[in-house]
Amino acid sequence: MSAWLYAVGKWCFRHRRSVVAVWLAVLLALGGAAMAWSQSFENTFDIPSSRSQAALEKLRMTFPQGAALSAMAVVVVPEGDTVEDHRAVIEAAVADFQALDEVAADGATSPWNEFVDGLISDDGRAALIQLSLAFEGVTPSEADLAPITAVADQLEQELPAGSQVSMGGEAYNIELPALSLIEAIGLVVALIVLTILLGSLVAAGLPLITALVGVGITTAVMFLLTSVFEINSTTPLLSVMLGLAVGIDYALFILSRHRDQLRDGLEPEESAGRAVGTSGSAVVFAGLTVFIALLGLGVANIPFLTVMGIFAAAGVALAVVVALTLLPALMGFMGERMRPKPRKRKARKGPGLFAWWVGVTTRHPLATIVTVVVALGALAAPTVGLQVSLPNAGQQRPEQPARIAYDLMAEHFGEGVNGPLVVTADIIGSTDPLGVMADLKADIEAMDGVASVPLSTPNPNADTGLIQVVPTTGPDDPETADLTRALMDRHDEWLAEYDVNTNVTGMTAVQIDVSDRLTGALLPFGLLVVGLSLVLLAAVFRSVWVPIKATVGYLLSVGTAFGATTLVFNHGWLKEVVNLERGMPVISFLPILLMGILFGLAMDYEVFLVSRIREEYVHGRNAVDAVRSGFVASGPVVAAAAFIMIAVFAFFVPEGLGPIKSIAFALAVGVAVDAFLVRMTLVPAVLTLLGDRAWWLPTWLDRLLPTFDVEGEVLSKEMALKHWPGDDSVLHSDGLTVEGIVEPLTLVLMPGDVVGLVGPVGARTGAALALSGRLETTGGRARVAGALLPEGASRARRRVTYLDLAHVDGVAAALNRTRAATVVVVDSADLVGTAPEREALVGLIERTRPRGAVILAAASADYLSDFPIDGVLSAPATMHEETRA
Repeated sequence: MSAWLYAVGKWCFRHRRSVVAVWLAVLLALGGAAMAWSQSFENTFDIPSSRSQAALEKLRMTFPQGAALSAMAVVVVPEGDTVEDHRAVIEAAVADFQALDEVAADGATSPWNEFVDGLISDDGRAALIQLSLAFEGVTPSEADLAPITAVADQLEQELPAGSQVSMGGEAYNIELPALSLIEAIGLVVALIVLTILLGSLVAAGLPLITALVGVGITTAVMFLLTSVFEINSTTPLLSVMLGLAVGIDYALFILSRHRDQLRDGLEPEESAGRAVGTSGSAVVFAGLTVFIALLGLGVANIPFLTVMGIFAAAGVALAVVVALTLLPALMGFMGERMRPKPRKRKARKGPGLFAWWVGVTTRHPLATIVTVVVALGALAAPTVGLQVSLPNAGQQRPEQPARIAYDLMAEHFGEGVNGPLVVTADIIGSTDPLGVMADLKADIEAMDGVASVPLSTPNPNADTGLIQVVPTTGPDDPETADLTRALMDRHDEWLAEYDVNTNVTGMTAVQIDVSDRLTGALLPFGLLVVGLSLVLLAAVFRSVWVPIKATVGYLLSVGTAFGATTLVFNHGWLKEVVNLERGMPVISFLPILLMGILFGLAMDYEVFLVSRIREEYVHGRNAVDAVRSGFVASGPVVAAAAFIMIAVFAFFVPEGLGPIKSIAFALAVGVAVDAFLVRMTLVPAVLTLLGDRAWWLPTWLDRLLPTFDVEGEVLSKEMALKHWPGDDSVLHSDGLTVEGIVEPLTLVLMPGDVVGLVGPVGARTGAALALSGRLETTGGRARVAGALLPEGASRARRRVTYLDLAHVDGVAAALNRTRAATVVVVDSADLVGTAPEREALVGLIERTRPRGAVILAAASADYLSDFPIDGVLSAPATMHEETRA
């Protein structure tokens, strides 16, 4: 991959105008399409397979008024007055509500409705007007709700001074996210850090440009697809936040390598190619881990979370592609201006910050490990009390209209009125539906946690009953969830006593089901993430202990992020720092989202830091020196990348929407802990303590694991052998071997050469496959059709034509179809017997000879006597003969 990325980087550098034009065209086209065809975002949280959701869907068919989207007008008159004193005005407003197209037929319920209790407060100062709205299957926008709000405003004007009329309920709970200038400060901080690290304001601007282009395209696609998918309103800000963070970091890793190479005297085009080939390989792997982790959110099998994961993963993938293509194109425009000024030699008074820090951690590895693990373990302890829920109006800012209505209802009617539950009953078989509904109401009123049952009625067809239950606690209180489960548990009892099936539904019950499903998905998702971490890192670093250490570190980072979030958001510790009014539950999908995103980011830092340490170890340094030198070389870039990511996340906290605020805070804490305490403190100490054992991998496991070239080793070797062998040969093999099959094979072919390769089928076919890049070699090296073996085996396969006549139907036809190439290998040539077959083979040789070479493999030289060959190479157990024309 590194060699291919090297070619991509050079191509983008040379064709910079075309690359930039394409990206700008894509951005403008998608942006224009999004503006023309985008729809509104949804704020629905449901689980199609859950009991509460199934009951709600059934209720929409049998009792549509009870399942419709609802709103609530809360009317509060001044002290000394009662709503009864102003009944005529309020009843007139109810009629005005009912006259609106936005309100369903018979959807406006007066506080004095004879069938509904509890719509007037005990002190008589407050009343509720219940509305069932006609927005089926869509989330209404503020503009859609404007006529309803206007009626409420008019009612407030007609009531005495000091009266309040506020709109709340499900329809008004939606709080759409928006960006502010505060978030932009994160980009300013990123620019400052980039300028310090890269030493140039101009160079620092490039990562910001590429990140903004990636985020812009992702956002445009998201808005465009709102007409196809139900996209939650939290998704855009999450994608922007994550896209900016990884987009800047990925570009930084490539750009810093480019600047270092320019400082060493490399030409800009060559440097751009090598930077993309080396650091770009690590970027691809890092992006892949984040991408897979985000797609893994589908494990929960919750549609809105799956969609959120897909778009966030797409944003990360786009950030990688932009960094690998647009960034080298921008490097091309900058050219020599990117070259740093020569560093002035200064007398060093002592080791630098990173050298000093890694010296401390490696001199006292055991003490460092114990300190970090104990400290992070203690910070993770509060996680056991983490409270989660889905957003509700009570979590909005105090000045929001829905929050005002929420607080007024809680003050005058109790917390539970903001999150009523709905119990449905299948009463189609009952001979006394009214009696059954009355008995169910009495049973529910006697249950703990029930404040009131304002409504218990059958539908007009008398086949479905609806019971509205007001809990004593709010919608995000754990006791409300307990009441919901208690109502569900009464199913069998009521079936036996009344012969009716019951279910619990309503938005509150659906949200509790969503939270329970998300909590239940944490363990399988965690096992997926941890398992993926172990396999990927073992494959990358060819080690058993490195992935175990990395995974333990990740768990410490996640635990600490959860613990800090619990203390600040649940318990309200230091709430003023994050501009939080009071402690409250965090959004239900924060834990699984944090685990997925932080896994990818933690693996980013692990790869960028440890790959450099391993590189130093492979190049001959002892274990401790490799840790120190690798840390000093990669530490500044990793620290800068982490600081940028923390800044981007942190500035989404002060003014962020409730769910985004907690997610951004958890990510900022998680990245800070993972980068500075785990990767840059714990990792050097553990690697020092392990010594050479850190890089141990059993032979059997080494064979099973795939190989990832995230450190650009293939490219480094190809650059070192760029001019080898230094002749015009199309094939040059120097001791190429395949363990157990091919002994050292030395062969040189020039354009026009035709040679025979004879011997037993195993030896000759093994040699032919190895020379064509189709069999993994274990020793020696070769240059075949310009591709270096074994590193460039995939390119050799594309450039070398290989045909085994033992596996074709029609020898002559197969030979006539075979394309000429730089190198053509024809195995089982001894099967050529008829005149048409011989003519076809000679024709292939003649087509190839002007620019390439041909290898004919057969059992013996006798089968090749009819063809114009220049020599024969035997393929016994050992082959050393060198042949050339």
